[in-house]
Amino acid sequence: MNAIPPVDLHVSSAGSRPFSHVETWIFDLDNTLYPHTSRVWPQIDERITLYIAELFGLDGLSARSLQKYFYHKYGTTLRALIDEYDIDPYDFLDFAHDIDHADIALNEDLGKAIERLPGRKLILTNGSRKHAENVARKIGILDHFEDVFDIAASNFVPKPDRRAYEIFLEKHAVEPARAAMFEDIAKNLVVPHELGMTTTLIVPPTIDPFREEFEQEAVKTPHIDYITKDLADFLNACLLPSKGR
Repeated sequence: MNAIPPVDLHVSSAGSRPFSHVETWIFDLDNTLYPHTSRVWPQIDERITLYIAELFGLDGLSARSLQKYFYHKYGTTLRALIDEYDIDPYDFLDFAHDIDHADIALNEDLGKAIERLPGRKLILTNGSRKHAENVARKIGILDHFEDVFDIAASNFVPKPDRRAYEIFLEKHAVEPARAAMFEDIAKNLVVPHELGMTTTLIVPPTIDPFREEFEQEAVKTPHIDYITKDLADFLNACLLPSKGR
């Protein structure tokens, strides 16, 4: 179960937690279950900017600047717009996730790896359920997941807020000490690790020009047990026993 990792996996410390005890596998969605070449996040980002431009009557550059201010202050633009302007979150999510899925490729290797994981599998996302289901279905992995816990299920409290994880754990009766979390943003793994989860950071194999540097940095800190550039390969090489055994 804990074989020597491939070259694109880095153990962050000598005390990295194992996976042998894990019963629940928790995956973020965006930029975790698909590569940035799928062009999902750039479209969402553009839609959020357009939403702000239309909401406040701003030009594109001003809307973009305000969007990033909201993101850094509140964790998500949606949280800022709810708290400060009382917008309808469902309208926002429908607008932001109205994207083209043409570049999302079927990932049979990832599907097979997730299917073989022993135990429960859940998606925990700051996006909407509809978005998660649409994307996971296109990748070919939706049927392997028990459920999607989206931003609405957390009462619109986003990761990395501790309350989002606590609501998730309670709703799905997950024991964090027997769970593993896979995420693409390092700060979103702080609370899962504090709660007892085994944590894995997914970083892009090549620089993603549409995301900020901190969002794709291979951060080596005690709250990150593993780092990988290839989720399917990591699951197959490090977690799953060979089929011949």
